[in-house]
Amino acid sequence: MTEADLATIYKTGQPFKLCCGAVLPELEIAYETWGELNAGRDNAILIEHAFSGSAHAAAGASGRPGWWDSMIGPGKAFDTDKYFVICANVLGGCSGTTGPASTDPATGKPWGLSFPTVSIRDMIEVQRLLLSHLGISRLKCIAGGSMGGMQTLQFVGDYPGFCDSFIAIAATIKHSAQQIAFNEVGRRAIMADPRWNDGAYYDAVPPEGGLSVARMIGHITYLSEQMMQDKFGRARKGDASLLSPSFEVQHYLDHQGLKFVRRFDANTYLYITHALDNFDLAGDLSGQERSRGEGRARGQDLDQLAGVKGLVISFSSDWLYPPDQGREIVKLLSRLGASVSYTEILSDHGHDSFLTDVESQTKIIKGFLESL
Repeated sequence: MTEADLATIYKTGQPFKLCCGAVLPELEIAYETWGELNAGRDNAILIEHAFSGSAHAAAGASGRPGWWDSMIGPGKAFDTDKYFVICANVLGGCSGTTGPASTDPATGKPWGLSFPTVSIRDMIEVQRLLLSHLGISRLKCIAGGSMGGMQTLQFVGDYPGFCDSFIAIAATIKHSAQQIAFNEVGRRAIMADPRWNDGAYYDAVPPEGGLSVARMIGHITYLSEQMMQDKFGRARKGDASLLSPSFEVQHYLDHQGLKFVRRFDANTYLYITHALDNFDLAGDLSGQERSRGEGRARGQDLDQLAGVKGLVISFSSDWLYPPDQGREIVKLLSRLGASVSYTEILSDHGHDSFLTDVESQTKIIKGFLESL
């Protein structure tokens, strides 16, 4: 059973126009929920998943652990005894929501590279359709880590009147040149694999080699140097060889790459990293500021940031989205009127701290949500 099998599928039954101008004739959104929506419909929390995540954020009735199982559930940071928690697979994903591996109704074949370009803004517009379907017109909180943090920021920047609060963890307002460079190397690894076949590989063996290498590159950025040294050092597993892995860390990366190719689509990797690289909250909000005096809708919405409370969490050893980038989020949104607090957690776990450092985050997030 895949993570997509665990999700509920909402078929919108209407075309969806993307920021690039293209129109998808139909749209399916994979989502899961935990807890109960109260009578006032004001206890909903939207969880945004990271790059390789899915709608399956917590175990729930399925019993199968989710990617943020340690944070979502009764008595946990996002307490499902109090809150109605929602998580949806992103547009362009490969875990149930429409993406390049989905069937193009015009051809009866997978979209592949004919799938239109998606943006972080497109992702949150899809989530708004889902929330409308669920009868939710306002959120208690929007929260997410890494790419989930960027979706959170896009949602708050575009629709500050839709939420009481937000929590952005291990995120950034835009990618640096180095962050774009890492993603580009991953994309090139996929496209250099002969099996990629210009994205038309769905009836054959997928580009497992290229996708595996892309995942290895990404995974290195998720860990800190200290954590890798403590976990692997120069320990060996087998005899030294030029053509086969001998160090423990090499075997670890092999394992991560192989796990990834069994559950992820190579074209989705291209589409979502492209969306990440083109995300620019600072540029978006600067444009909205300029529109205030012209009476444009988004400029008027931006005034509502004054009613939003925010929490930004960074981790000391995160070199993919370092603490300086977390502080930039605080400065930007505070200048625009939001009430934003900042916490830097000491951790040796690197970028993956938002998945592993449970105790510190739970205490901080619980306190924040209770203060609303």
